[in-house]
Amino acid sequence: MARGVRSSMKKALKVALRGHLGRSKAAAVRLLAERHALALIAPRSSRPTGRILCHHSIGQPCFGVNDVSPRRFARQIESALAAGYRFVPAPQIAAGLAGPKDLALTFDDGARSLLTEVAPILSAFGGLPFMVFVVTGWADEAQAGRRRNIASWTDVEALVALGAMIGSHSVSHPNFARLNDAAVVEELEQSRETLRRRIGESPADFAIPFGLNSTWTPSATAAARAAGYTRIYAQAENRRPPDTIGRSLVTGYDADTLFRATLEGAFDRWDEWY
Repeated sequence: MARGVRSSMKKALKVALRGHLGRSKAAAVRLLAERHALALIAPRSSRPTGRILCHHSIGQPCFGVNDVSPRRFARQIESALAAGYRFVPAPQIAAGLAGPKDLALTFDDGARSLLTEVAPILSAFGGLPFMVFVVTGWADEAQAGRRRNIASWTDVEALVALGAMIGSHSVSHPNFARLNDAAVVEELEQSRETLRRRIGESPADFAIPFGLNSTWTPSATAAARAAGYTRIYAQAENRRPPDTIGRSLVTGYDADTLFRATLEGAFDRWDEWY
């Protein structure tokens, strides 16, 4: 590990451990330090069937480390295209029907910026495909004017009209590992039924809230299949729950070096809060 990175990691972690930062800021420092270190030293991994990227918001700082600025997001798209990548729908990669230079764009949570920032940027690049995982209860609240940072159902319908694919991200974005069986089924079935009523079709795609091993269980996978979901997406690659589809998290810190490392697989053995 380069001396500068090792030194910055040590200082950052010391500050966090001494309690000089709040919990969220300490986590952000750790994430930044880890990703910079892995970009330098982690082995790269080739993949034959493409990579699914996991974004959240674009230009909404309230989403914390998962928010990417519009300029940085456009730069990521531009640099990927310049490097010879092409963008395809996520289910194509999930089915193994894509090549090593194929990428898919997915967005968790249903942020308001999907309509105001993401759609215009992707349109400027020729109308690239993307998938949005909607938290249906949040969209209900946005429609009622109680969540300004989340896309309302009117916004979701506009995204569908622009070509976005829609999947479920549950009703309330819970940690599924903490739910009883009945609550798991309710989150899965109710969100799918709400999306059917709102967009006219029942989605086959579900993204796990938080997307980690610690927030999902084998019984939840079985319940998701029974509810009608055929594709279940995690938020990690090698450390994802069994029988789920890997995705590569993109953070707000991912300028050129870190984004290139993401595409090369430097973070495939890492997840956000392991």
